[in-house]
Amino acid sequence: MLGVYQRIYTLVMGVPRGKVATYGQIAKLAGCSARQAGYAMAVAPTDTVPWHRVINSRGQISIRSDGLIDAEQQRLLDNEGIQFDSRGRVDLIRFQWQGPDQSWWADQMLDPPLI
Repeated sequence: MLGVYQRIYTLVMGVPRGKVATYGQIAKLAGCSARQAGYAMAVAPTDTVPWHRVINSRGQISIRSDGLIDAEQQRLLDNEGIQFDSRGRVDLIRFQWQGPDQSWWADQMLDPPLI
């Protein structure tokens, strides 16, 4: 059985280029809190986990502890074609990942959440 951080990372690795997921969405799928998903993203291995594809429930890049927006996250999302409106929000209806299908769970040898 995978630890919760590894389960979070496996889910985030399933978010395709050009799509985003919210912390709450990942948390629900991983069976943990949105805060825990945020902590996991803060220490994610950046060479393998597309951490930049996880944003807050308002469709925005979360403010860092120093009070600034993560310019690198914005740049990476821009490069994937994710568009932000004038308020810095992503249209979640258009860009939000709809989550894994049943075959993905089986391929990853994970049990889907009981939602």
